[in-house]
Amino acid sequence: MKNNCSKHQLQNLKIRTVLIPFSELLTAFPRTMPGELSLSLSQYPQSTAASLQHFHLSPGNLLPSFQPRSLYHYQYSLAVQLQHTSTPSPWGARLQAEALIHLQRLWRDPGGDELLQLQIRDLKAQHQPEEERSQDSTGGSPVEVALSPEAQAELQQPVFISWNSGKVKAFYGNEAENILISNLKRGITSLFQLQPHAGTTVEEDASGSCQVTYTVSNHSITKTKDLLSCSKPKSGFTSMNKIFGVEWQPPSRSQYVVRDSLLQSVLAEESHLVAPALRSRSGIKITSRQQLQLVSPATPGLAEVSGQSLEDVLAGTGARPQPLGMASLPFRRLCTHCPTAFDRQRVRTDTSKAATAWQFQRFIQMFRSAKKSDVLQLLRRAPEEARPFLLEAAVAAQSVGSLAALSDFLDFSQEPKSLLEKFLYAAAFSPRPSGELLQLVLDKLDGRQLAPEVWETGIIAMGSLVGKLCQQKLCGLQVVERGVETILRGLGGAREEPRVVVSLLALGNARLPESIPTLLEHAEHGPTAVTAAATSALQRFPAAHISSKVKQVMRRIFHQKRKSYDKTCRLAAAEILLDNHPLPMDVINILLATTEMDTEVATFLLLKVQSSLHDHHHLARKILKEIMGDPRINNYNFFSKAGISSSFSGPLAVTQDLTSTFGLDLLFLEGGFLRKSISHFSLLSHGQRLRAAQVTFEAQGMESMMGENLSEGEEEPELMAGMAATFFDVQLRPVVFFQGYTDLMAKVLLSTAEPTSVVRGNLLLMDHHQVIPLQSGLQVTLKLQGGLGLDISADMDMSIWEQELKTSVNARGSLAMDFQAELDSPLLQATLRSQTEVETSIHFDTKLRFSSSPVLMCLQLREEQVPYRKVLTVSQTAGSRSSTARRGRRGAVPSREFALHQTNSKVCNLLLAAEKE
Repeated sequence: MKNNCSKHQLQNLKIRTVLIPFSELLTAFPRTMPGELSLSLSQYPQSTAASLQHFHLSPGNLLPSFQPRSLYHYQYSLAVQLQHTSTPSPWGARLQAEALIHLQRLWRDPGGDELLQLQIRDLKAQHQPEEERSQDSTGGSPVEVALSPEAQAELQQPVFISWNSGKVKAFYGNEAENILISNLKRGITSLFQLQPHAGTTVEEDASGSCQVTYTVSNHSITKTKDLLSCSKPKSGFTSMNKIFGVEWQPPSRSQYVVRDSLLQSVLAEESHLVAPALRSRSGIKITSRQQLQLVSPATPGLAEVSGQSLEDVLAGTGARPQPLGMASLPFRRLCTHCPTAFDRQRVRTDTSKAATAWQFQRFIQMFRSAKKSDVLQLLRRAPEEARPFLLEAAVAAQSVGSLAALSDFLDFSQEPKSLLEKFLYAAAFSPRPSGELLQLVLDKLDGRQLAPEVWETGIIAMGSLVGKLCQQKLCGLQVVERGVETILRGLGGAREEPRVVVSLLALGNARLPESIPTLLEHAEHGPTAVTAAATSALQRFPAAHISSKVKQVMRRIFHQKRKSYDKTCRLAAAEILLDNHPLPMDVINILLATTEMDTEVATFLLLKVQSSLHDHHHLARKILKEIMGDPRINNYNFFSKAGISSSFSGPLAVTQDLTSTFGLDLLFLEGGFLRKSISHFSLLSHGQRLRAAQVTFEAQGMESMMGENLSEGEEEPELMAGMAATFFDVQLRPVVFFQGYTDLMAKVLLSTAEPTSVVRGNLLLMDHHQVIPLQSGLQVTLKLQGGLGLDISADMDMSIWEQELKTSVNARGSLAMDFQAELDSPLLQATLRSQTEVETSIHFDTKLRFSSSPVLMCLQLREEQVPYRKVLTVSQTAGSRSSTARRGRRGAVPSREFALHQTNSKVCNLLLAAEKE
């Protein structure tokens, strides 16, 4: 006897071989089970030993089986709870149910396949409603839940399970019955899905097709399911940027007890902690617990059904069940309070107010369920001032009806430029665009004589759409290929530099790795504006795509190996080298090059290196720290530049889930004129970084006005000032303030002092829909929608007579976030909802006085009071009874001004005091 098999086990085995045929005994055990006990067959006849030479016995005999003509009784219990995690005590919806499960074997074939019949009896359920508008109460007493007679009849209809050695091979039932009833039966059937030996495999149950890991100990089998690995029919969507998605943590564990080949009990538990990535404190926890317990010895059951095949046996049951999938079917709840196309509500136009953001989301929901004719009628009858709002909502909805209505409504030959640009930017900002949306943009741009502004905005929007579709693994769509061809077509007009620049910026929006060779060619060999656009596009790519070839070209540009480049282009090339896992030699060579640069460029670059050292998330921080430890590099000779250019960044706010930072780069000419300023706001959340906003002011050609000499071989740029902006990874069309000396003087003399609108409108920032099928067969649907209203303007005011330069960026906005979890079951429908709204206003001003020496510069970043409001809701419906409870709070974050650095504060005090005099 191997492995010290006990005498008791041998006796049990001999008894079993007497009672049942050897053929049936063989099929009751798997052929190979690593780590199991094997029997010595020397005491059996030779023929018997030959038949049993691969026979193995599981430790503790864990292989479950059911005997014929026996009815097994199991007590089943289910407990499901949804609760808001932001409340000090559990507050949400709870459901408890109990039932009796009858199980019996109807048939078995020689290969070991069995047909089991499972029936649910005596279901009893209760839930605990919350009191209306409860603030402190723990809710009322549990209430019994009664199914309708029709649902009760459906629930008691048996289902049939094709089963082999613990594995559910197929599931049969009535495909016409209520989805929620059918899913509940799937959940109970899933409890009979197990294996008696350790290992990792893929199983299908109510959760879908999932990877599971088994461990075995004595009479116990533990199954751990990786719910993140489950594959199931696609039934949802999410925003492409993970910062605006949902964090999901779903552990699942089941414990089986098997004694004497009989399944004694099952305990299956799973929990799901889900929350918006930006605000985990608004999360919802879902717990589900199923228990199955053998309550009595088997009683006499039905006789086995005769048949040669499983199909014959099923046909003979009288119920004629159909094969059904094990994975739960998605259930769509009927909308009872949906807004309709005929809602007579005045459209709000102040995008900085939270009420506008909420209304924007309501219109999106309305358009997603509306017909084309309803959407089209609403667009055509709306007042002119309301059309931009409705158009943005129709684009965000992206339904078949809304896109078809937009196709009929938009006439690119007649509509005003402002409305067409509104449509194109709404498409560009879509959090998860479809191929149909890109097709609509292509159709409207293709073959038409368009105003330059509309064409440029369209190409830039197309780049954003192409990039987001490729992120969704949809690069192979024909419409995406057409979009790329349209963008590249703009690079063919060598004489039309503005078109080339816009096409390069569109490639930056798309961030397609295959476009990098094209960008490198234009970066190295193009004129200044083209080189600047190409390097700017390359800065948008993640570090994984900044290859050695890219770095090689950037070295040649920075060190001017083949021709002279504008200083801003050289600095962009240096930043690409420093920001993407730089080689130590690259850092050293850049630092060495500063000794030969003019004071302002050298100052700017050295401060850029020092700023990177203080950024804990910077990819080059470790290398820079090592290099700066060398006194031959980190010494007065390198870092004693006394220019007024600067580069710094620092945190604005830090929460549990989000770090927001502000950065400012200022590059001046030697005479004190501002050459380029870049202000940017970044978000860092859960390992993801997003440049939420970046506004760039640029002036060129000032050297000649100041009487400065250009570097040898450097092109003399045209006198120009302009602005470029990027929001949520979408580059907008650049804006020119003036171009040429004549235009400058006209703007100075005829200035209206009105700021330039950078972006104004509403966009859908968060759009997440996810179905979580619980192993119990119940379903939870998650919905996250976040509407953002923006009103950002910028201004540049230069006074030659007073020798002052002022720039200002004013950003006003509102965010409305709606996070919901809906539980659907035949017993209870519950909805937990967390609604958050915020209004904010940020102002960034710069003032320079270059009449004095040194030039005086004041930077001011201030935030006005930030009001916020949060409301938690629990709604439940069980039978004819419904209840709703709410809790809420509101407040405001005081206004504040950010102290950027000590020297700046002193200069601001000096300039502001002079203004008051």
